[in-house]
Amino acid sequence: MDGRFARNVLYWGENAQNKLMSAHIAIFGLGGVGGYCAEALARSGVGELTLVDFDRVSETNINRQIIALNSTVGKFKTELFEERLKDINPDIKLNLINDFYQEDFDFSGINYVADAIDTMRSKINLLVKCREFNIPVISSMGAGNRMNPEKLYISDISEIRDKKAPFVSNILYQLKKHGITSGITVAASDEKPFVREKLSEIENIVTKSGENIEFNKIIPSSTPFVAPCAGILMASKIVNDLIK
Repeated sequence: MDGRFARNVLYWGENAQNKLMSAHIAIFGLGGVGGYCAEALARSGVGELTLVDFDRVSETNINRQIIALNSTVGKFKTELFEERLKDINPDIKLNLINDFYQEDFDFSGINYVADAIDTMRSKINLLVKCREFNIPVISSMGAGNRMNPEKLYISDISEIRDKKAPFVSNILYQLKKHGITSGITVAASDEKPFVREKLSEIENIVTKSGENIEFNKIIPSSTPFVAPCAGILMASKIVNDLIK
């Protein structure tokens, strides 16, 4: 067994480690949540990751994103994670999709999906597709506007305790229109969201297929604590489900 994962094996054994080495997980969104999820999965010894994110590192990412440094501002997140995760495990297989999530995404061969998308239309479509293709998925229900990682928890979407938080209520409403009220695992928080000033901006994205996507982006407050812990919590749930 690879020495890099010897301490994992001391806890969950060689059979479980081999399961992880043969697993293929797709992570959508490489921000504060998705980035830490990707790193934890790589350190767990997961054999293949598909990483989907169109964005470059900005200065405002530095307070919470694991690849965000002064030296990486302006660089594509997917490419930074390729270098970082290969340095953790040179044998890991990485599929990089440096693009906005597309509705025609090919889910074949994927064992699990981690959803860390923060745009509503894409998030809903991804969750609906996972249900359609019967792919296990865990979805971040919003780590912004929060300070206390101790308030995070894992549950089924039907058991979210604070359904009135705006981001959560919008997701529940949109999913209900697709007939989905349960059967999706989420990382949620009991903490009441807070931001001192409500800010938004119009974001324009041109996908690799040439589609021009414009949406109003709400800018949340963020801290160095909740998003990273949410990502690690999601990775833990994925690993536990794969090796149980």
